[in-house]
Formats: sequence, structure tokens, C-alpha cells
Amino acid sequence: MAEEFRTAHDTMGEMSIPADALWGASTQRAVENFPISGRPIAAEVVRAHAMLKWAAATANLERGVIEADVAEAIRGAADEVIDGALDDHFPVDTFQTGSGTSTNMNVNEVVANRAKQLLGEDLTSTRVHPNDHVNASQSSNDTFPTSVHVAVARVAAKDLLPALDHLAGCLRAKAEEWKDVVKSGRTHLMDATPVTLGQEFAGYARQIELGRERVARSLEAVYELALGGTAVGTGLNCPPGFAEQVIGLLAERTGLPFREAEDHFEAQGSRDALVEVSGALRTVAVSLIKIANDVRWMASGPRTGLYEIQLPEIQPGSSIMPGKVNPVIPESVRQVAAQVIGNDAAVTVGGLSGELELNVMIPLMARNVIESEELLASVSRVFVDKCLADTVATEQGPELVERSLMQVTALVPEIGYERSAALAKQALKEDKTLREVALEDGVDETTLDRVLDYKGMTEGGVL
Repeated sequence: MAEEFRTAHDTMGEMSIPADALWGASTQRAVENFPISGRPIAAEVVRAHAMLKWAAATANLERGVIEADVAEAIRGAADEVIDGALDDHFPVDTFQTGSGTSTNMNVNEVVANRAKQLLGEDLTSTRVHPNDHVNASQSSNDTFPTSVHVAVARVAAKDLLPALDHLAGCLRAKAEEWKDVVKSGRTHLMDATPVTLGQEFAGYARQIELGRERVARSLEAVYELALGGTAVGTGLNCPPGFAEQVIGLLAERTGLPFREAEDHFEAQGSRDALVEVSGALRTVAVSLIKIANDVRWMASGPRTGLYEIQLPEIQPGSSIMPGKVNPVIPESVRQVAAQVIGNDAAVTVGGLSGELELNVMIPLMARNVIESEELLASVSRVFVDKCLADTVATEQGPELVERSLMQVTALVPEIGYERSAALAKQALKEDKTLREVALEDGVDETTLDRVLDYKGMTEGGVL
């Protein structure tokens, strides 16, 4: 069946639009102008933008800018967008006008048209106008960066920070579980003095805890919102107190401490806050690569690798080698981390692309920061639930400690560095233990019993 269309207009003329679409002519132009990625702007940004329109309708009503029934209809329509009921009506590609004007108009048009319906009127009605009513007292240039900040903060609060807490908690639990499991430490991938498996995992837990703190600190800048600057930062057409009230309503609805920007020229001409939070996300990604890679090394084997821990077997590892099981979850973690690092590079380029009174790469930055948050949140939970929670320590780590030669370090205060080095080299050459060659060299057995205390070596000091 042929699709039915309706006609809508904007200041450039008429456009043909699918009959059941709630967007208008400006949105349709953007759909046709930007057939780039096939990926629309993040739903979180659209919902945050609708939340702003909901709050703006309240503030505009109190200032006599719009009438009560119009304000109520706008708020009702915005609530439907916020709840995700109208997700299919936001088709504009991420790679659009750099200010986000296309998405602002998409939201304005959908909210206006749905508000008309709530008022019992058809879409040809002029009762609710996308610019005069939904966008009253605002500009794309202050609303879109505001909504991006709100979206980034909300994703962090409800997804990322709890996921990092989940991961850090699991790593802490494993550190406690394995606090007495002694194994060989390694530096440069070579044998080093003993450590406990718990000490290693406590280090991983602290990496994630610090990463979480970095993300939380970076959000302080994100909580500062551009709303109130309108077109260029001067606030033209914005009534006194409008921005303060809208931001207060956003803070109340989200439970997050949003505040008006101290300087609207900074808030619209730059996107440094997004660069900062992206940098914190990149740091978390770097930590995850380190942790996932160490887990892969320690689980390598089972016969010819380190095999100090055993990961849960969750899927066959090879289409040709029967019985092979691979560390697929750590591999997934590393791929996510690589993507986040790549996203950060794009955010950096976006951040340095603010010219004069406006940054014009905001949709790109929004896409990458929010994707990084969502990826890190998802993979952190998967890392715990599909891998770390059911990982067990093997006997291999403790057994290999006796064959390691670097416990000779504890002998240095007793017999000196050069004699200790000679014993280590002799043990390696003759395939003997350090204890065996030390006894042959005349080191007192009582001294060896005291010094070659592998658990004691993990606690520091002189044995």
C-alpha cells in the first residue's frame, strides 16, 4: 500500500511528511539533509530535551508568555516524550547541524503537534506553535547543550556510577577471598618477589574506585547548564528568572544538582565540561584494559600458561579445537575500552571546535560521551556477572612460588646482593630450587627457614 502523506510548512516553504508522523517541516528537512549514519540522536538527549520543554512551559506560563491550556498541553506532550512513548518520532541523524538545532526543532515540533492533539485539535491547527510556544524564551544554542549535559549526568547517575560500584565491590570481595593465596609477583612479565592474589585484586578494586571518583568529580562541571544565554550568550528574549526557574525544576525532577552557568559565553562557546568527563571515561577504560588483560594472563593455560585463576566456562572457544575455552568476557571488556578511547579522541576534536560564540560539534560530542558511559556501564556489569564473580583461584599460583628464584631478594640483607645473584643464576642453570643451592653454598638452614617465608615476603619489611 502507498504511504500516506500530509503537508506541513516552515519559513522555507512546504514539505511532504508521513501522515502519522508528529514532526513537522523543519524536522523533515533535516531527515532529508542528513542521511549520514542511520543513527538518530541518543534517546537520552531527546528525553532530557523534552524535560527542558516541560520545565520551560511552567516558567513561561508564570511569566505570561504562554496561556495556561497551552502550557498544560505542552507539559503533557513533553511527559509522553520523557516516558519514551513517542520515540519513533525523532528520526534526525546524529551527524546534523552542529548546534543541535535540528533536534531542538524535532522536539519542538513533536511536542507542539502532540499538544494540539491533547487539546482536541488537528495538526493543521496553529493553537500550539513549535517556535512561539514550545521554544519560547529559548534558543537551540542554549537549550541543546543544556539537554546534553542533563543527559550525560543522568546516564552517569543511573547507569555508570552504580555499575562501577558493582565492579569495584566484586574486586574487593575477591581481594578478601584471596588475601592468603600466595603467588609469584611479576614485573616486565618476569618472575618477581611473591605477592598475594588478594593484593593484586585489591589494586584492581582501587583502580575502579578512583575511576569512579574521577567520573563523579567531572560531573561537577556538567551540572553547570547553558540555559539562559539564548542565541549568543547575552540572553536576548529570555525573561528575568526564566533560566533559574527552569534549571531548578530540572534539578528537582532529576534529583541532580544542576545550576545556571556562571558565564554564558563560556557555556555556549566551549564544551570543556564534556571534554573533561570524556577524559574521566577514558581513564576508566584504560584501567579496564589493564585489569582485563591481567585476568587473561593469569587465566592462561590450562596446561601451558600461568593458570593461577580459572574463569567460568561460558561458551566453546573454537570451531576447530574441541574442548578449548577462551577468556571471551575480558576480550569484550578490552574491545569496549578501545572504543571508549576512540570516542574520547572524537570528543577532543569536538571540544576544540568551538568558534567564537558557539561550539558546532555538540551532537558528535553527545553521541560519543553517552555511548562511552553506556558501554562502560554495560561491560562493567557483564565483567562481574559473567566472569569475575565465579572466577576461582587454582593451586598453580602457590605451587609455582617454590620454583621462583626472585625470593632470593629476601636473602640480600643476610648474604649480600652479588652472592644472592650468583645463587639465583646457579639455581636456574642447574634447575634446582633456591633453597637447594643456598644450602649447598653454606647458607644456614635456620636462616633459610626464616627468610624464605613467602607469605611474610608479601607483608614488607626485613624478614
